[in-house]
Amino acid sequence: MRRARLTVAGLVAAALVAAGCTLPAFAPRTEGAGGAAAPGNAPTWRPCPEIPDELVGRGAAGMRYDCATIAVPRDWGSGTGATGGPGTGETFEIALLRARSTKQRDRLGSLVINPGGPGGSGVDTAVYLSFGPTFGGLPTSVTDRFDIVGFDPRGVSRSSPVKCISDVDLDASFGYDPDPADQASFDGFVALNRRIGKGCGDKYGDQLPLYGTEQAARDMDAVRAAVGDEKLTYLGYSYGTLLGATYAQLYPNRVRALVLDGAVDPQQKLIAGSESQARGFERAFDNFDRWCAANAGRCPIAPDARAAVTTAIDKAKVSPVRGADGREATSGWVFYAVISSLYTESGWQELARAIDKLAAGDPAEVFKLADAYAGRGPDGHYTNLFDANLAVNCADETEKPTLERIRQLQSQWRATYPLFGPALAVGMLGCAEWPGQRDPYPTGKAVGAPPILVVGTTGDPATPYEQTPALASMLGVGRVLTWEGEGHTAYPQTSCITDAVDAYLISLTVPRDGLRCPAR
Repeated sequence: MRRARLTVAGLVAAALVAAGCTLPAFAPRTEGAGGAAAPGNAPTWRPCPEIPDELVGRGAAGMRYDCATIAVPRDWGSGTGATGGPGTGETFEIALLRARSTKQRDRLGSLVINPGGPGGSGVDTAVYLSFGPTFGGLPTSVTDRFDIVGFDPRGVSRSSPVKCISDVDLDASFGYDPDPADQASFDGFVALNRRIGKGCGDKYGDQLPLYGTEQAARDMDAVRAAVGDEKLTYLGYSYGTLLGATYAQLYPNRVRALVLDGAVDPQQKLIAGSESQARGFERAFDNFDRWCAANAGRCPIAPDARAAVTTAIDKAKVSPVRGADGREATSGWVFYAVISSLYTESGWQELARAIDKLAAGDPAEVFKLADAYAGRGPDGHYTNLFDANLAVNCADETEKPTLERIRQLQSQWRATYPLFGPALAVGMLGCAEWPGQRDPYPTGKAVGAPPILVVGTTGDPATPYEQTPALASMLGVGRVLTWEGEGHTAYPQTSCITDAVDAYLISLTVPRDGLRCPAR
């Protein structure tokens, strides 16, 4: 399993993609180097192509959307050894979208958004978050005071995208047995990851380290300058917390307010981070299992959801159900439907229904959930979400476990985290077989930065709660805000969390130390 860190907003975006409701490939080019605003120059904002009607119906009315691109050096000079530094003239183009309310008053500046992943589109997410609270977006108290600015990080979506994995290989990867127990099956997954790594290495060569988090954090300072803000106000979800934490270490004196929701512990290396996610997903699944047993009327696989899901995965290994499009619901697709559903508490009922329908011979709901996670469209084509995910994660990661170590951990974690452990172990093959140098991000104190709000959810599967105080402590200026809820990320899901974050963003009022918000 890949170490993807998607947010609720990111999954909403993916679900709309799977349903055929996508934003156009906008971000018109502007004047300057390579057709974009050169580093240090203000971009030329132009109205984005018309937002599709189905999105206006979800709440885009009352907002103006403008787009631009800026050019950034391919290598900011972090010592990667790659080419494309500031003096070469070689650049990446970074796509920006600015959502501005027609009711804006007493403007405070821009709120820059990153939805996580890595690989999630900040451009798409800025649109969805601008829809307002009726549609799960940001409160009007925020959109009335800030421009909402989304950017696609380098390598993602519209920003010089990385694309080096074929749809065929992505189908094979997601459909593969999540726990390839026999040696032949394990070797087959090694070969698949090796082929993917080679293909990306052949295409991008020594440019691969340039997609790492430190480079993207430096791009984010160019975004801050481009929107005209002296200091950065930022909302980062999931992987976006790592990006924000890196920014705070590089530019502590340019921070106004950072909200880091769904915290990633930057000090965890590949093995520790993978085990942490195995533990988090196992805990979240236990919570789903208990909910199912207590809500039999809403959960058709009650009273033992764990047994029902385990049986479904085991059956899919030997006799997968074929869908209407001819695709087989193999154990991998069933597994990723489970993963997808645990990102939100509302997904629990969807999972129960999907497993129940699968048992009756209908895999459509399983594919709907899994495709939303994978970024797979109805036509079988993928976004570049997981191309970018691998490129960023592997550029960041210095730990490279051997095949023997991965095989050993697969067995150990199967005993400790039976549903998710083996998949998280073999998921490390992606970076183990990834070519090229590494460019690790910094870890340490954000000396000189103001208080940074670090938000964690006790039932978070993807970024388990234990990582929240760890990130706050590492930064030295982190202040922990806790939601005693389920799913991945917290803001703006309850009034307690929303009020605390809004006061911080607008008035720079830091919540009292240790504030805990109830689930409802």
